[in-house]
Amino acid sequence: MSLARTLLRILAALVFAALAGATYQGVATALERRRLPHPGRLVSVGTHQLHIACVGDGSPTVVLEAPVGGVSSGWTLVQDLLQPSIRSCAYDRAGLGWSEAGDVPFDPSGVSADLHALLQRAGEPGPYVLAGHGSGAWFATAFARTYPDDTAALVLIDPATGATGTPAWSPMEGSPVAPWLARIGLLRIGGWLAAAPTDLPPAADGALRAFSQRPDHLTRVAQEQRAMASATLTPPSPRDTVTVTTRATPTGTRAPALHDRAASSQVATALRSVVHTWRTAHESGSYVPATAER
Repeated sequence: MSLARTLLRILAALVFAALAGATYQGVATALERRRLPHPGRLVSVGTHQLHIACVGDGSPTVVLEAPVGGVSSGWTLVQDLLQPSIRSCAYDRAGLGWSEAGDVPFDPSGVSADLHALLQRAGEPGPYVLAGHGSGAWFATAFARTYPDDTAALVLIDPATGATGTPAWSPMEGSPVAPWLARIGLLRIGGWLAAAPTDLPPAADGALRAFSQRPDHLTRVAQEQRAMASATLTPPSPRDTVTVTTRATPTGTRAPALHDRAASSQVATALRSVVHTWRTAHESGSYVPATAER
């Protein structure tokens, strides 16, 4: 057999395997979409719809910002611990989770406007306690600086290290190769990004695993990683800012403060304390809005 014929057969086998893998990926994704519907609401912010899931009651509302590549279902443990006396909202940034990507490429500076529009159109009035985990602390801080009158407090959970928005741990999902591997089904077959165990309820855990194997989600994760690697932001003011350092340590591709029960309890305790402090000050008349301070 000639070398050319051998190479041709190898190429044909690779093409067949890629097509079979892509078919498997498409069928599995379609089944997941029926099995794992969005738990919240899809709200239009103009050119696209964003997913937001709110539970509990009371003011101020806690707004939860996930780290790069994180999705709203990752906050399930924290939200369960906060309700029913505290209202909390977790959402998916454009292109992540259940949210549409829209027509505009990812720009960190546009996230605050997207979130503000989402909260207004979803009928979730301020003020808000912004809570960001990892590189999500960057987005939370940016919102607080852009909309100070709508911000009651800022909670930074294991904030990203250094002067940039680069997360303290680098998820595999951020690799530019990951979307291509997902398209031909290799990530799903190998289970490389979905193997890490979590304490999340089955539905939330299933959603987390599903999105970690979808090419559209992974494409936006890679875009976020690249953009945040060079993002800079002035550190937040000490006023009404609380930093929470969890006892959890990163494992694999997961953010443990969101998916570990003990760390989630620590985060929820800190958020309850911040909300209680704001409510006490507001009820006593000692709360001073940000505009009055300037």
